[in-house]
Amino acid sequence: MPNCPECTARERKKIQAKYEAETAEENRGRDDLFKLFDEVEIPMKLDSATKHFICKRCGLYATREQVSDIKYRLNQKEKTREDKQDDYLEWWQKSKKDKELI
Repeated sequence: MPNCPECTARERKKIQAKYEAETAEENRGRDDLFKLFDEVEIPMKLDSATKHFICKRCGLYATREQVSDIKYRLNQKEKTREDKQDDYLEWWQKSKKDKELI
């Protein structure tokens, strides 16, 4: 059974905030944080009649495809101002022919 993506994302944010507050910056490691993330399990129940998954915690009602789409959307990194500036700089430095293809 898949885990509820919304509840899992909320729990991971809480764990990360707690980890950053309790652990000194020089002692932090990605592996330690990922081990804490692996402990988060919020399984969804399958409604066999409609083939939808239901989260008992938040009430999410979705098909397997919708659960996958939600996971993808939640895992995407938000574009920062620097990312947008880098994209623009990259575009500006392209040749005119390359720009016309876009």
